[in-house]
Amino acid sequence: MKVIRPLVLSVLIAGGFLYFTTYRNGRLHPANWVSPPAKVEITEAAGGDPFDAEEQNNIGVYRKNIASVVNITSRAMAYDFFYGLVPQEGQGTGFIIDKAGHILTNYHVIADAREVWVTLHNRKKYRATIVGTDRAHDLAIVQIKATELVPMTLGDSTNLQVGQKVYAIGNPFGLSGTLTRGIVSSIRQVEEPDGMVIEEAIQTDAAINPGNSGGPLLNWHGEVIGINTMIASNVGQSAGIGFAIPINTAKAVLNDLVTIGRVRRPALGVRTIPIGGELATEMNLPADYGLLIVQAIPGGAAARAGLRGGSERAYLGNIPIMIGGDLIVAVDGKRIDSQQDLAQVMNNHRAGDTVNVTIFRNKKKMDVSVVLGEAREQV
Repeated sequence: MKVIRPLVLSVLIAGGFLYFTTYRNGRLHPANWVSPPAKVEITEAAGGDPFDAEEQNNIGVYRKNIASVVNITSRAMAYDFFYGLVPQEGQGTGFIIDKAGHILTNYHVIADAREVWVTLHNRKKYRATIVGTDRAHDLAIVQIKATELVPMTLGDSTNLQVGQKVYAIGNPFGLSGTLTRGIVSSIRQVEEPDGMVIEEAIQTDAAINPGNSGGPLLNWHGEVIGINTMIASNVGQSAGIGFAIPINTAKAVLNDLVTIGRVRRPALGVRTIPIGGELATEMNLPADYGLLIVQAIPGGAAARAGLRGGSERAYLGNIPIMIGGDLIVAVDGKRIDSQQDLAQVMNNHRAGDTVNVTIFRNKKKMDVSVVLGEAREQV
């Protein structure tokens, strides 16, 4: 009996312990658990505007322009050695420039295309007509027949500054309606893969990838300042170096592209050589810079305006040239040091425009008004 009593007492103590730690409230749970709260208490953000000023501007630029950006699909035929003609499809971007349905894009987006299709932001799809092309500037105009189109606002690319904010909207890798942001990294001359040169191209670190070609580059007001055209990359994807054609280059040729389908590229109608300090001293010229007119092409714009080419034979190294002609030092007030400078001025004009050419004839400085002709393989 003495042995049973302690045993029974131990069982009762163990049972009580088990009851209070394991089965209390009718639920099985570990003894060290804390009972769950009736409500989870979290820290929530205070009310107010969820976007700062910079974010609001980003959103505003996107909302203002997204309805004007389109996806362009081009279909072409290529010859395969084994299968003959096979269809190929490419994608790019464009943007609406007027309510008549004209869309600006890159020439290389629609080059050699047999069919061009445009998809709007609302996913409506239209077959497009190629209206005009300008391979030299990598520009093209296509048109769709649609209603209630929203044109973009074309800005001014004249006084762009390195460091200013820019936005790119396009369809990289087919991902429609994508916005990226960066700055103007530089303004420089670049050569495209086909050898064409873009004068004063806008370099940006805004992410530009395949599919962005032909899309708009915007300033912080949401105005178009460039047309995204190419990237510099070893892997074919954004490496932080993209390039856009200045919108002023496009604006100078838009009317020709829409009305006659091609660009009446302006020509001064001269053959020239650049002048530096040593050459100016040897020729006893009144300025140590500029372009010396070797020949005013007969019937050309310069010849009609009375500009004169050389009349005395001389040699530049082993190359025969004609000297004694007018020395061009400025066009429309812009100093001219090289043929590149002259080409940049011409890019802002079209055939039929009048420019003011500042020259030295002998030692006399004078201004001559020249009505630009149309380039036909003239130098």
